[in-house]
Amino acid sequence: MIDPTQYKLKCVKTDREFADEGWMLDDPQCKEPSLVRTVYQKRQIEVKSDDYGLYKFADWLPVRRMLEGSAAPVTYKSEALAARLGLENLYITLSGYCPSRGATMTTCSFKETEAYSVCARIDERHADKVLVVASAGNTARAFAKVCSENNIRLLLAVPYDNLSALWFEKPLNPCVKLIACEKGGDYFDAINLSNIALKSPMFYAEGGAKNVARRDGMATTVLSAATAIGRIPDYYFQAVGSGTGAIAAWEANMRLIEDGRFGDNTMKLIVSQNAPFVPMYDAWRVDSREMLPYGAAKARRDAERIDAKVLSNRKPPYSLAGGLYDALKASGGDIMVATNAQARRAKKIFLETEGIDIYSAPAVALASLIKMKDEGRIDPSACIMLNITGAGEELMFRGKELHYLKPDRVFPLTPDAEQVIAAVEAMFE
Repeated sequence: MIDPTQYKLKCVKTDREFADEGWMLDDPQCKEPSLVRTVYQKRQIEVKSDDYGLYKFADWLPVRRMLEGSAAPVTYKSEALAARLGLENLYITLSGYCPSRGATMTTCSFKETEAYSVCARIDERHADKVLVVASAGNTARAFAKVCSENNIRLLLAVPYDNLSALWFEKPLNPCVKLIACEKGGDYFDAINLSNIALKSPMFYAEGGAKNVARRDGMATTVLSAATAIGRIPDYYFQAVGSGTGAIAAWEANMRLIEDGRFGDNTMKLIVSQNAPFVPMYDAWRVDSREMLPYGAAKARRDAERIDAKVLSNRKPPYSLAGGLYDALKASGGDIMVATNAQARRAKKIFLETEGIDIYSAPAVALASLIKMKDEGRIDPSACIMLNITGAGEELMFRGKELHYLKPDRVFPLTPDAEQVIAAVEAMFE
């Protein structure tokens, strides 16, 4: 067990610090929407050996134990892609499956960093309850793997159209159950379904961006980069659906400055959305802290049209204190847009140069990097971190018989709350 007193929580809006009583997602004394952050006792991180997996960064993770089977992101200096783009200091932080590069995440996604951190934060008071996670696909796959292997009861809510993302090397432990919103639904519909389930006292929310364990798990991508490079990068590129990974990157940046050994610069966060699903870009380009109106029907149509389905979050943590708007303002960052065609071209370039197949989401990030370089908006000598958030699926699938998680129940887009609650409770009786 890890001493849970190694950190405190801090409300971004008020700066109030308080103890984590086990699964706190916000400050009960704060009257306005705000994230809370972890404040670690250790200001200088001591990175453990690779044998610890993700927990090599445990000094800056709000965990109570270490689970088996985790892997950390891997950072390396690009040669072929960098040469192709004319960049002198391009570093790739790889989360996925590419053993030749030392990357061994068997779900092929950096969502494993979230799952291994969040599940290791669970305290004994939640042992008899069921964790609830809503997902567009990759997050569900990661949590299903971790919960299945560690006998943690889990209810997933996923859009029916995204069920192809729920593949596994082996059958899952029956402690993992799946519900889906019917065809035509999107991530927001899955969130709505999970919120109905949470009305039952049998369940508790994972919390999404509000869970410090999720953000600090994702922040290990920046810790990987900074400790490998020896300094904080100048630029950080990532595609975003919720923006939680970019918020986490900003928070890691601030901790690294306090550490004192990695420089004092603030990375410019360059985040990207997949057109036509670009609600955060639309708000950002008119400098609006608040999200603009985005009708449900149009959002569902736009989500259906994008290749990177995992980027289709209608209600991201953009506006609240400590959210993506604040992160972009503090870092001098920007939001970019890439079309499906641009992302497909970027995916092809990455495979040709780095020899690794990548998902559509990181291809969106790479497309934005290519665009900024072509427009002369980046100094070729700048230190750039490209967060490749999912890769290696083709290699992972080779020679394997995959197992797909099927939904225990599919609900309409306007579900009856009582029916949902009764159904999900029966699944875990």
